[in-house]
Amino acid sequence: MKWFPLFFAFGIFMNLDNSTNASELFEQIQIPSSPNPVGSGARALGMGGAFIAIADDATAASWNPGGLIQLERPEVSIVAAHFDRSIDTIFNDNPEASGDHNVSETRLNYFSISYPFQGFNRNMTISFNYQNLYDFTNKWNFPIHQSSDDLSVTQHVDTVQNGSLSAFGLAYCIEILHNFSLGITFNLWEDGFSHKNQWEQTTNRRVSGSVYGYQIAGGSYSKDTYDFNGFNINLGLLWNINNKWTLGAVLKAPFTADLKHKGYQFESLEFFQNPDIDHARKETVTGDEKLKMPMSYGIGIAYRMSDKLTISTDIYRTEWGNFIHEDADGNATSPITGTPEREADINATHQIRLGAEYLVIKPKYVIPLRGGVFYDPAPAKGKSDNYFGLSLGSGVAYRRYIFDIACQYRFGNNLGESISQSLNSSQDVQEFTIYSSLIIHF
Repeated sequence: MKWFPLFFAFGIFMNLDNSTNASELFEQIQIPSSPNPVGSGARALGMGGAFIAIADDATAASWNPGGLIQLERPEVSIVAAHFDRSIDTIFNDNPEASGDHNVSETRLNYFSISYPFQGFNRNMTISFNYQNLYDFTNKWNFPIHQSSDDLSVTQHVDTVQNGSLSAFGLAYCIEILHNFSLGITFNLWEDGFSHKNQWEQTTNRRVSGSVYGYQIAGGSYSKDTYDFNGFNINLGLLWNINNKWTLGAVLKAPFTADLKHKGYQFESLEFFQNPDIDHARKETVTGDEKLKMPMSYGIGIAYRMSDKLTISTDIYRTEWGNFIHEDADGNATSPITGTPEREADINATHQIRLGAEYLVIKPKYVIPLRGGVFYDPAPAKGKSDNYFGLSLGSGVAYRRYIFDIACQYRFGNNLGESISQSLNSSQDVQEFTIYSSLIIHF
């Protein structure tokens, strides 16, 4: 079975023209959302994700568990997320296949319960968290036509990918010095509140035309499901250098996740003038596989210009060269390119984020105004695919309730060229994400 990519059906069905099938070239794991998620919350999203050195609310466990020490009262938080994504795929050699593909999704993004307390003359905080990290939602529907002296074949391809990965976390933070704290989050990657920790892809191809004078019709159907579970830790620190400057750092440890793969594939081809050479085949596979998740780490600094204005910036690195899939036979490939590990040529990516928050302080309530920009590259062969974005956010804090909302725009042009050169294709991506958060103090 294959990790079917976007360009699954580019080759002629059953290699009728002896061309190379794209599914054999690119066995990729596609993560259409940002492959570099760090934390959650509408407040952080509104600041462009520059939150490692701030991390002073109930979402801190996802950004920097060292920041949990700043909580003064027990808190409950919940975050809902909605996105709309548009992917414009351009096939230079097959313009009939070019077009836009749109998907949208709404789901629970984060939930936490945090409790600060004192023990052994030290301030401490413990927090239980749930975070939805990776989203696989995508779909494509396009025709491909190929012709020569001996054949004229048209394929109609319909591919749907869905699923997501989530983690339950237990975080603990302790104040080492009066201005320095350390935190740790234990993450269990298991089924979420409303969905399984898995992704699934189905591909349906229909083919018709003529080959060497034979009229043909047929198609194929495939379905692959991968159940994902694993365990890792996040480490974080927060240093309040003085009343103006704060430094934060976080490390997310690498781990090897277990994959349970279930796959089904069926294909058939009918030759109208000669039924004796009709073809039909089906295959079912199951297997225990491995997915090595890479280490990532980041550092942030925040400057509090006044009680009303804070500016922060982060840089975050992910070691994508260590992102490796091992199948049931022990074959190691890069899920990004689908090639053997030694041929992958995948470099680390570096996120850069910059954000600001201004507080409109009134006697009974506070209204924040937030904005941010970011560079969010995605891993690719030889070089990264460049994504950029900006965000805006606001909300209201009234008594023990805090409500925040933020909108993020993320985009990239001419993507995927480095891993699809033989297909002569590229993609333009636009994504709008809305987060809404509610925090309740007790």
